[in-house]
Amino acid sequence: MKKLILPIFAVLFATLVMAALPTEAEAAIYEDTIRLHILAASDKEEDQRLKLEIRDELLKKYGSELKSSKNIDAAKEKIESLLPEIESFVNEEIRERGFSYKASATLSFEWYDTREYENFTLPKGKYASLRIIIDEGAGKNWWCVMFPPLCLDIATENAPSDDGIIDYTKEEISLIKNEKYNVKFKILELLSDAFK
Repeated sequence: MKKLILPIFAVLFATLVMAALPTEAEAAIYEDTIRLHILAASDKEEDQRLKLEIRDELLKKYGSELKSSKNIDAAKEKIESLLPEIESFVNEEIRERGFSYKASATLSFEWYDTREYENFTLPKGKYASLRIIIDEGAGKNWWCVMFPPLCLDIATENAPSDDGIIDYTKEEISLIKNEKYNVKFKILELLSDAFK
């Protein structure tokens, strides 16, 4: 009987671990999301206001283009092809507002902490990120989800706040909109921490 206890315990433990591990759909949240990250020049009131004005203009001009992307790969390709134009656009908007700052635009991977939005939550981890850095980028930053276009409503009045969620799979929607504490969600974050 004693010889059976260890193998039974090992099988039970392995079953529990396998049940709690993130599914392919849960892990795919990182791959199916592009964040927008704007870093202000400083924490001065006028620099923080500039950051938000740049955000609004950026979303108005490029949000609908990304919304028409069929999938995440098309959205990444679109952003990469538009990077010089986006950078030029942001710098022009900055000049029009009387600032001499220079801004840069990049598409890279960045680490984000868990973020709770009004209708959903995204786990912490590395995400593709359209990053706009104004001057030194020393001020408080602002971020949202660029694709699927979940922050488009900030700059446009006719887009519902969770409109872009439909671009996630049913499994991903179930995960990010789950109001209860999700064990798999926490394990996904712990695994993400291990590869930070």
